[in-house]
Amino acid sequence: MSFVAQFNALPLDALIKRSVTAGADAVRENLTGPESAALLRQWGEEEKKEVLDAHPAIGAPATSTRSAREQGTDDDPQVLAELAELNRAYEEKFGFRFVVFVNRRPRRAIVPVLRERLERTREQELETGVGELVKIALDRFNDRAESSDPWRNS
Repeated sequence: MSFVAQFNALPLDALIKRSVTAGADAVRENLTGPESAALLRQWGEEEKKEVLDAHPAIGAPATSTRSAREQGTDDDPQVLAELAELNRAYEEKFGFRFVVFVNRRPRRAIVPVLRERLERTREQELETGVGELVKIALDRFNDRAESSDPWRNS
């Protein structure tokens, strides 16, 4: 049985949980479709918090080449210091990590997003953060699917 067939045979909630507890990017990248968003929203608060806290902090050093590419190259010390302070305030207020689909924007473009989201309720942020994780996963999946498409460069 191929990897894809094995992957598709696994229950989606098991894949998501495995990606969080084992830190398996390959699994997290394969969360696709509206069913993943619906499933994530069915989880309890602790499960949502766990999956958000497994994501690297915005502005922290990139954990992979792909992560560095996604987060851009904005290494301005003032921007990084501001992101670190805003991340701290966010985690203090909400009790979980700030997650946003950066979508290759420079880090300085995330500062106003983080400031705006600090004004929201915990419930709003829990749902928004989970939704952002799904966007990240879908983008990575689509990126990987495009790079492995044999017809792409034809």
